[in-house]
Amino acid sequence: MSAYKALIPERIFFGGIDAIDQLLKEEKIDVIYDLRAEVNGPLASEKSVHQPLLDDAEQQDESIKEAVNKVVKAYNEGKNIYFHCNTGRGRAGTVATATLLELQKATSVDEAEQITKEIRPETNLKLSFKSALKRLYENE
Repeated sequence: MSAYKALIPERIFFGGIDAIDQLLKEEKIDVIYDLRAEVNGPLASEKSVHQPLLDDAEQQDESIKEAVNKVVKAYNEGKNIYFHCNTGRGRAGTVATATLLELQKATSVDEAEQITKEIRPETNLKLSFKSALKRLYENE
C-alpha cells in the first residue's frame, strides 16, 4: 500500500513525511509543501518548501488559504505537487479538502472531506481546521 495518495491523478499527491522517498522514486514531483507548523532540522527534500498550517485560531484561516493558493497556483502552472504533514491525516487532509473546493471538484466542505477520505481513509480533519474551511468556503 502506498504511503501517499493522488488527489488529482499524476498531478497532486498528499500524505505523510515518511512517504517522500517512495514518492520521489515513483512520481515526477516539482514542488513539495511541508504543512507542519514547526520543522526541527532541515526539510525532507531540496524540493520542499515550508508552508505551515498554524494552530493559532487568528492565523489559521489565512495559513490554510495561503497554502491552498500555492498548491493551486503550482497546479495551474503545470507543476506536479506533493503536500504533507507528519502523518498525512490532519493538515494534509485539510489542504486536500480545500484544494478540491478550489478546483471545483466538490461544492461543500463536507463533500470535499468525504472525497478526501475516500482517497485516503486515514484522513482526520481537526475540528478547528474544518471550522476554518467552513468559514473560508461556505460563507462566500
